[in-house]
Amino acid sequence: MKVTVVGAGAVGATCADNIARKELCSELVLLDIKEGIAEGKAQDMMQTATLLGFDTKIVGSTNDYTKTANSDVVVITSGLPRKPGMTREELIGVNAGIVKGVCENILKHSPNAIIIVISNPMDTMTYLALKSTGLPKNRIIGMGGTLDSSRFKYQLSQHLGCSPSDLNAVVVGGHGDTTMIPLISKATWNSVPVTKFLSAEQQEKIVKDTMVGGATLTALIGTSAWYAPGAAGAALVESILRDEKKLFTCCVALDGEYGQKDICLGVPVTIGRSGWEKIIDFDLNAEEKAAFEKSAAAVKSMNDVLATL
Repeated sequence: MKVTVVGAGAVGATCADNIARKELCSELVLLDIKEGIAEGKAQDMMQTATLLGFDTKIVGSTNDYTKTANSDVVVITSGLPRKPGMTREELIGVNAGIVKGVCENILKHSPNAIIIVISNPMDTMTYLALKSTGLPKNRIIGMGGTLDSSRFKYQLSQHLGCSPSDLNAVVVGGHGDTTMIPLISKATWNSVPVTKFLSAEQQEKIVKDTMVGGATLTALIGTSAWYAPGAAGAALVESILRDEKKLFTCCVALDGEYGQKDICLGVPVTIGRSGWEKIIDFDLNAEEKAAFEKSAAAVKSMNDVLATL
């Protein structure tokens, strides 16, 4: 198996590091447009191989897409990261050109690749990847909801005083501070609804803190987060290459599901060897449905910007 990670910044390098450590593929290509960055980080990671006990071959490349040939999965992290005070939406103009170019170059050498999009604004970049490539919809996956759900579990664990691994909790909708929808009514702690243990005030705070999770970290560290986004991308790669059929919230193309069409939005899906394989209907309540429709409208408004570029 072969995986390419495009973008050797903090998120891309972290994603690649997780993939290599888990030996998810025999060859991993790290590609970046900036001279020497990918080569340097690839070499640095390879020098940890004997210390960490993995045999994955890591290759760094400065914009040479021939080295990415025959990749099974490609993770796109390239683009400008958020700065404090900047919304994901403000990144559309710059990152749209980058993501479209990356997709075109990748498919010249890996026409059968499954593409995972991490670049922001993630919902719109996933939609752009789908429309610009013409690939079957199951081969285009936006990572956002996987990360948001992990952040949701973290917030819940802090209030419940429990292990995040004992929680089942998902975030649907857009990957944005105002468009994501943490489904606290569906969240469980080892099958018991978390609402049995949390006050209304706690529930409200958990939802709000989850929604601004990315912005909170950007304010604290001065740029976008990278450990959790990188790990989320690697988790999707693992479920694909090992055909795990795991359930993640991912940004995928909807054709009537959840009442939406012609949009890529975060919904629960199973991830396996062919990409995303099945959308799971979580039977949203009236309030959640209204929030989902509002989220979809906001994402479609961002998608409309693509036509003006």
